[in-house]
Amino acid sequence: MTLYEITGGYRQLLDMASDPDMDPEVLRDTIEAVEGDFEDKADGYAKVIRTLEAEEAGLDAEIKRLQARKSTLATSKTRIKGALEQAMRDTGKMKFKTLLFSFGIQKNPPSVVLAEGKVPAEYCITQEPLPDKKRIMAELKAGADFDWAELRQTEGLRIR
Repeated sequence: MTLYEITGGYRQLLDMASDPDMDPEVLRDTIEAVEGDFEDKADGYAKVIRTLEAEEAGLDAEIKRLQARKSTLATSKTRIKGALEQAMRDTGKMKFKTLLFSFGIQKNPPSVVLAEGKVPAEYCITQEPLPDKKRIMAELKAGADFDWAELRQTEGLRIR
């Protein structure tokens, strides 16, 4: 029986319970059957959820491992490229070809370097102010009353 069917069974139980002509023994047996099915199905759902959580944690760990590996490779690449560039400058070989690659030191596109704190306001981009939700929450919890903010408590399923 699916969870959907079990939920329908609970609705049917409500209808049966409101029927004054319903035999109490039949109602009791039906309740026990539906509750058992529901709890078994909930256990199955919880097992699937736990398995997915474990896979998710494993993927998070693998992502971190791969990000660390990527960072190591990027650092190695930068170091090796810098060593090659320095050797080319030291030897004066600014441009050459091999059978596999072409090497050359060339100018990069121009970039802007700013003197800190000296840029006039007309050259700055203004950003919209963002609400400080942590401060607002702290003040609401402390008893502040705002007509533009409220604390809202939601509910969610927890499986322990």
